[in-house]
Amino acid sequence: MRLLLPSPPAAWMVLSVLALLAACHQAAAAVPTLSTASRWVVDEGGSRVKLACVNWPSHLEPMLAEGLGKRPVGAIAADVAAMGFNCVRLTWPTFLVTNASYGNLTVAQSFQRLNLTESLAGVKVNNPGVVDLKLIDALKAVVSSLGEHDVMVILDNHLSKPGWCCSNTDGNGFFGDALFDPDVWVDGLTRMAATFAAAPNVVGMSLRNELRGPRQNANDWYKYMQRGAEAVHAANPRVLVILSGLSFDNDLAFLNSRPVNLSFAGKAAFEVHWYSFSNSQEWSSGNANQACARVSAGVTRRALYLLDRGWPVILSEFGVDNRGVNANDNRYYGCAAAVAADLDLDWALWALQGSYYLREGVLGLDEVYGVLDWSWCKPRNATALRRVQALQRPLRGPGLAEAAPYTVLFHPMTGMCVVRRRSLAEQTLELGPCNETEAWAYSAQEQRLALRDSSQMCLRAEGAGRAASLGASCADAMARWRLVSDSKLHVAVNATASSSAAGGGTLCLDVGADGRSVVTNPCRCLSADNSCDPESQWFKLVTSTRSVAAAKQNLLAQLPLRLKNWKIRSF
Repeated sequence: MRLLLPSPPAAWMVLSVLALLAACHQAAAAVPTLSTASRWVVDEGGSRVKLACVNWPSHLEPMLAEGLGKRPVGAIAADVAAMGFNCVRLTWPTFLVTNASYGNLTVAQSFQRLNLTESLAGVKVNNPGVVDLKLIDALKAVVSSLGEHDVMVILDNHLSKPGWCCSNTDGNGFFGDALFDPDVWVDGLTRMAATFAAAPNVVGMSLRNELRGPRQNANDWYKYMQRGAEAVHAANPRVLVILSGLSFDNDLAFLNSRPVNLSFAGKAAFEVHWYSFSNSQEWSSGNANQACARVSAGVTRRALYLLDRGWPVILSEFGVDNRGVNANDNRYYGCAAAVAADLDLDWALWALQGSYYLREGVLGLDEVYGVLDWSWCKPRNATALRRVQALQRPLRGPGLAEAAPYTVLFHPMTGMCVVRRRSLAEQTLELGPCNETEAWAYSAQEQRLALRDSSQMCLRAEGAGRAASLGASCADAMARWRLVSDSKLHVAVNATASSSAAGGGTLCLDVGADGRSVVTNPCRCLSADNSCDPESQWFKLVTSTRSVAAAKQNLLAQLPLRLKNWKIRSF
């Protein structure tokens, strides 16, 4: 399967486990009240809080958070935290709180009317306490359980009538559609905001998922989205108010000429969605480097430009088929992860659920985009999970500053970074956990990649198929690195024919056959070739200001204790 890599050595695995433990320990702090400072989400002290969320649907016809027929809610919440997510984007339908024919149902009644006999039996076994609760009280129980595990919650108004989302003609798409009465919507937002005003781990509310359809227009967007934002803020001024765009939340470009006008400040953010299928089959049918450059520029032009305007932009839905068999998804992910790392975005992965009670008429439908497997017992793909975990910790932002920024060599395909191999000579490089990264300094003018604290130790190519190294000779061609290809993800040297080590040609950083050594190979897939896969040669030079030395020292100091107390789980 495409996403599977060779198992790392024991020492590397230990450090990976410790990195996850450190992330979990960090997430276990008291849940903060969030606000915004320019493009950043911050806590009460003004320090960066990176939202590393996973979507957990509760908006389909049963109106109960998926998976409660498979596992106890507390066990699922614990797994969310253990996997390093500090936040859940929890979806809900408007009619849950505005339409008595839905809202007055208990969980049992909701499942019985849909003939979900087997799923209801599973809920009775795994979560007997919610069976006779009203649906809104069952949602409160899920939020409470997440809070007990110090997981933040963003309540997402996904659609009006419970069901699967989304299409242009489902009646839920835009203000004035058959199922989307603006007054009912504002009432629902107000009720939900007030209902959870006392829940400290509810830190945000997103106003509406994926506005769309033939009725959509910017004027009505301003009229109603600003009204909805004001209603939420009035009912619960503590939460972040998150505004979505047009065209299935792919388009916020209209804000470029006309900003929002809100009565409050420091509590508003925007969200954008980005999937491979947003661009049809462009990733697999075209050259991946050219597709990455073109598509990421489009996402920036339509939404991410707002970061430079001083607004947080949350990538609130992105994800891939975790079976690793979708070429379109596989190529897209490397590019999207590179962008997310480069901009240090807040994000919410689609999705947590391994299966559904009922989706589009199918009982127990398998969700191949799910982090968890069909039974909700373990990750669907542990390697895919490890990739996204690299994006969970903040790289920069208020409260994280060191003396000076440095560069990280991030490898999106694996979610790892370039580090010095500890078991061999310090000059040897490999892929390892990003919390163990070296602090690099890159000069585009001098085309030099050197260790920040030792400018005479430069990254060098030694030839095709050979390991890259650290050396003191920084002036010759084998140490002059530039970014090539449209994607700017190929890090390359021009090796001259006179170099006996190289044999001439352009060499790019690459991953060795063992899945972790850092080597150089002839650059491939730079342009034109549509069948070529460049992902192993994609490295993103990312700026970071978080402490490197402290993270390493803390992990090493706690190694014996953590090994003693660590209990191996099912994943």
